[in-house]
Amino acid sequence: RMLTRHAVLYTEMVTTGAILFGNRDQHLAFAPVAHPVALQLGGSDPAALAECSRIAEGYGYDEVNLNVGCPSDRVQSGRFGACLMAEPGLVADCVDQMRNAVSIPVTVKCRIGIDDQDDYEDLQRFVATVASTGVDTFIVHARKAWLDGLSPKENRDIPPLNYERVHLLKQEFPHLNIVINGGLLTLDQCEEQLKHVDGVMLGRAAYQNPMLLRDVDSRLFNDNHPVPGDAELVEQICDYIDTQMTQGAKLTYISRHVIGLFHNRPGARQWRRHISEHAHRPGANSEVIRAAAEFVLTAPVTADSHTGEQ
Repeated sequence: RMLTRHAVLYTEMVTTGAILFGNRDQHLAFAPVAHPVALQLGGSDPAALAECSRIAEGYGYDEVNLNVGCPSDRVQSGRFGACLMAEPGLVADCVDQMRNAVSIPVTVKCRIGIDDQDDYEDLQRFVATVASTGVDTFIVHARKAWLDGLSPKENRDIPPLNYERVHLLKQEFPHLNIVINGGLLTLDQCEEQLKHVDGVMLGRAAYQNPMLLRDVDSRLFNDNHPVPGDAELVEQICDYIDTQMTQGAKLTYISRHVIGLFHNRPGARQWRRHISEHAHRPGANSEVIRAAAEFVLTAPVTADSHTGEQ
């Protein structure tokens, strides 16, 4: 949120069981600054998904997303995730009850296909069936999922990308909001995709290179508000850390997510090393981040420093 005001933040996938029977605050609580934020749910029981959607709305989420794209074995054994693409009628029942339970948007995240069910007609049928409930937003990872034979990690890279299939989906369903996901690394690529679809989702690119988000508002949302400089950004992070630690958080809960902040910048390697070596130590606090930042803030900047670490 320090880098972009407008991009929607999605949680990791949380199962209905974790919400109904686990530590609810641990799974659902978030800082008000996170808005707009969507909760990704995993499950296949319509009543449980409806109840979890109501709970999510009570926590202040702006959207509930049913994840029908996760390919892990654990997810399959629980009958949720990508294996549900083989059961469009069940997914339709799920989102129908979810929509009836809340006033916030309910959306669906899926793949372009699974295993041998990967013709465009299969995807078309899935989307048409689910959209008949009134769901109007589909986030489509432009890879099929091999549920039998590939690990979750391999499923993020090995199945080839097929952006054209997602573009065709938008052409055939112009009234739906189609968001594309998978393999997008730069804002140039995002802008190119937005010529064909309504939105883009960044996963690993945003996590591994967070500074990518610094230009999102100006380039994709036409909002040229001032963006904090490096030193100001570090201080804002430290203020956030101080607040969270007074509420019981450990430094490592936050520091592990800012490791990639200065990706490919002079001093980035030292930034990462200092945090990795010191954040877990007893008494560690925001001063660890300030000390690590000095390697970046004081590094000499050269004309081609953006091309690699120094």
